[in-house]
Amino acid sequence: MKRLFPVLVLLVALAGLAACSPRPTATPVTSPATATAAATGAPAASLQVLFRDDFSNPHSGWDTVHEKDAIIEYTPQGQYRIWLNYPHTTIWANPGLQFSNARIEVDAVKTGGPDDNQFGIICRYEDADNFYFFLISSDGYYGIGKTKDGKQTLLTGEGNMTFSPAIAKGHAPNHLRAECVNSHLALFVNGQHLATVSDPDFTRGDVGLMVGTFDEPGADIVFDNFAVYAP
Repeated sequence: MKRLFPVLVLLVALAGLAACSPRPTATPVTSPATATAAATGAPAASLQVLFRDDFSNPHSGWDTVHEKDAIIEYTPQGQYRIWLNYPHTTIWANPGLQFSNARIEVDAVKTGGPDDNQFGIICRYEDADNFYFFLISSDGYYGIGKTKDGKQTLLTGEGNMTFSPAIAKGHAPNHLRAECVNSHLALFVNGQHLATVSDPDFTRGDVGLMVGTFDEPGADIVFDNFAVYAP
C-alpha cells in the first residue's frame, strides 16, 4: 500500500519568501440561491459562491515562491502552478481567507514529474501545524487527512492512500471537490464520492492547495477554477 508521507519535510523557509500580495476578502462574487443541505451533491451552480479564482489575476492574493527547487506561481496561461523538486516533501499555498463550513472545488493537471505524487485541497488551515487535507495522486490514489500539532495523520485507508479508478492517471485532468461541513470531511473526484470521515478538531480556517513528493522529486501540478461554496 502507498504510505502518505514516508518522510515529511516542511518548507517553512519558503513561507517567508512568499510575495506580499494584497489578500482578498471572503465575500460572495455572485448571489445565487444558497443550498441548505450539506454534502448533498448539489450542482455548484445552485450554491452560494464565497470565493472564486480562475488565476487570471496574478494579484488575487495567493502565495508565490521562486526558488531553485520550488516554484509557486501564477502562469501566463491563467493557472496556478506548484512545482516541487525535493523528495519526501510537501508544500502548499493559501489565499489568506477564513471559512468554517465550505465546499471547495478545483481542476488539477500534472504537467511534469512522476505519477507517484500527491496534490489536492486544504481546508480549515489554522497554521502550518494544524489543518485538513484532501489528496490524490497521478497513479490513482487518494486520502483525507489532517496535520495536528505538526503531526500528519491519514484519516482514510488505515494510514495508507487508497486506489480508486475514478482518478484520472498521468497527465489527464482531475476535478477535485472537498467538503468540510461541521465535523464531516468528504472527498469527490470527477464527480464520484471517494470517502467521508468525521473529525472534530478544526472548525474554521483558510483554504489552500497542496503538492507533495515521495521518492522521486519533480512534481509539477497546475490548478485552475478554484472555488469555495457555502455547502
